[in-house]
Amino acid sequence: MADEMVRKAQQFINGAYAGKLGINRLPETGETGWPLMFALTRALQYELGITTLSDTFGPTTLSTLTSKYPNLNSGTTPSSNFTKIIQSALYCKGYDGGDIDGTYNSRVVASITKLKQDMGVDFAYPGGNLVPKVFKGLLNMDAYVTVNSGSDTIRSVQRWLNGQYVNRRDFFIIPADGHHSRDVAKSMLFAVQYEIGMADGTANGVFGPGTQAGLKSHTVSTGASGPWVQLFSASMILNQRPVAFTSTFTSALASAVSAFQSFVKLPVTGTGNFSTWASLLVSYGDQARNGEACDGVTLITAARAATLKAQGITYLGRYLTNPDPTPSDDLKHKAIQPGELQTIAENGLRCFPIYQTFGRGASEFSYPQGRAAGQAAINAALDHGFKTGTRIFFAVDFDALDQDVSSNVLPHFKGIQDAIIDDGNRFEIGVYGPRNVCIRVAEAGHATASFVCDMSSGFSGNFGYPLPENWAYDQIVTRTVGSGGGAIEIDVNIASGRDVGQGSFNAPRGPLADTRLASDVIGAMKTDVGKYMESIGFPNDGGFRSHTHETCFQTVVVEYDTVITQLAYRYQMRKALIQTSAYWEMRHIDAVDVSVDLEVMTQFNTTGTFRDSSTGICQIFGRTAVLAWNHAIEKGYETGTIRNVNSDQDKYNIWRDCMDNDQFAISTVPLIHMWNADGAPGSDRDETLMRPMRLDYTESEIFQILRRYQGAAASEATPHAQQRMALYQIMEKYNSISRNV
Repeated sequence: MADEMVRKAQQFINGAYAGKLGINRLPETGETGWPLMFALTRALQYELGITTLSDTFGPTTLSTLTSKYPNLNSGTTPSSNFTKIIQSALYCKGYDGGDIDGTYNSRVVASITKLKQDMGVDFAYPGGNLVPKVFKGLLNMDAYVTVNSGSDTIRSVQRWLNGQYVNRRDFFIIPADGHHSRDVAKSMLFAVQYEIGMADGTANGVFGPGTQAGLKSHTVSTGASGPWVQLFSASMILNQRPVAFTSTFTSALASAVSAFQSFVKLPVTGTGNFSTWASLLVSYGDQARNGEACDGVTLITAARAATLKAQGITYLGRYLTNPDPTPSDDLKHKAIQPGELQTIAENGLRCFPIYQTFGRGASEFSYPQGRAAGQAAINAALDHGFKTGTRIFFAVDFDALDQDVSSNVLPHFKGIQDAIIDDGNRFEIGVYGPRNVCIRVAEAGHATASFVCDMSSGFSGNFGYPLPENWAYDQIVTRTVGSGGGAIEIDVNIASGRDVGQGSFNAPRGPLADTRLASDVIGAMKTDVGKYMESIGFPNDGGFRSHTHETCFQTVVVEYDTVITQLAYRYQMRKALIQTSAYWEMRHIDAVDVSVDLEVMTQFNTTGTFRDSSTGICQIFGRTAVLAWNHAIEKGYETGTIRNVNSDQDKYNIWRDCMDNDQFAISTVPLIHMWNADGAPGSDRDETLMRPMRLDYTESEIFQILRRYQGAAASEATPHAQQRMALYQIMEKYNSISRNV
């Protein structure tokens, strides 16, 4: 909502500093935001004589302001514009700044006084003077009153921290908005270090050896009082434990501590010992702890299993797939290896499966990608022999910001959930990721347990968030255990008991060649494919496109099942690669495609000139078909006559074959796949060389084949391939059932 005084602040910046701040003119919207705060920061730097301006109120700005104007008031503000910066900032924070007239008047004094009270620094900085650290707090978007249903108890902690430690050199005023955050968590570490006795310059807000040693000397228990109890009760509050902010360690606090210790699987003592302090202050807690669980990328042999058992480990996390087709030596056994689950079971261990592709950024998470991940994980779990009821943990292995969770991660897990539901709920869903990701995915109803990557303590999704209520595994440290052939590097996990993995397994499904579809799966396959396509905007009745789901499925999957089975066997590829490309392209045909085909034929028959376009049920270009067939003949995959890729007649002839002969078009699809795997020679695309076509293609290789069929990586082919991956996994689901009957 627009505020006229904020608009006046924007007009002031635009008028007084046009061309001086190194920024564009501010939109005069009357709405507060970071662009206005950055502009006010730059204006302050300009008034201070700083020549290199920045959006950041950093050490140079603070030290210059402190040396020149340690106390700003009506008698010390150096200019009218300097005061207008203060007045404008006050309005941005929701305080009265007067008329933005350059006068440090009684209204400004009252607002500065109120601001310091809200911050909690009014005893440290009494009166209406504006001091540098308060000025720094004025020029950001932090709130100093509760907002968005903030907690009054958390706000009391925030205000106490500000008032208690603001005069320390490296402690800066934190929000007092009633919400835990990264800044608040770091301020707690500074406070602990100050109470330990660390000097300015030594205290750094890091949970290092000095901090840990100090905490080991400051156990708090019933009857204790003073700042250490205040810090401890504050830490409990920030971890959402129901306690009062107090300086006295009461029996009620001891009871709450016992409940917390039980929740995080610490020895229950009711005292604030080091391990409890650690669990409250940093996500990974006391890394000297031993866990009952671990996860890793190393093959489990009998010797390594013995090492794990000797460490007290029962639950072992292993990956269902390895998306990298050429992994480095240390990752070559990332995925579960043949016979490994049997070794795990024979040694009394239990395995919980993890599904992860690369997953290192928000762009790799979406509904279609989640739908593909869900079905891929199901297929892989069945291949390895995991039984019904197993929980699969799907990884979000990056520092997902809250907006990333909303826009990408939650739709991704909805896709996973839909895949699991459509499969008949044979498997349960877990989420691996930072605390905020786990909390929000669980609250959305997309996962029943969390595997928390607390070892990544710097993730914004771990800083300032409590351990999720549904946590099953808490990843705290990487450690190498055992020796000789039993040596193994693992990530140590604390286990809550909410998930116990699997201790016995079905026989694994081997990499068999595809067969014809079993008659009893075709109906379910058609339903699943149709439901997925509808979920991404393709109604079963075809909508504005030329063909319905029924027509495309019947043509590609049913009528040509024998042909596709033979092609897949001959070329050592999965049927789903052929089915997916053909079905997808046929579903996309519309009236424009039909009219373009007519134009191409008319032009060639009239002028003899061929204007290439995609045609037929598989939407194949004439040039692409020539290159793919020539490549297949040269490689010995097919026999026939080499066509001239520069001949309009040759390209038109094969183009007509692709348009008029559905079987020829479908038979060309696998040749295009193999041509693409070899780098698409003769095309204008700079494609890398892939492994020769084979049945054990990884997901990343399958993605590349599907993407390359449609076009270059920088085109719409990439997002379309993300959607086609889910379609592929559905097709593969029913092909795998058929070949394993």
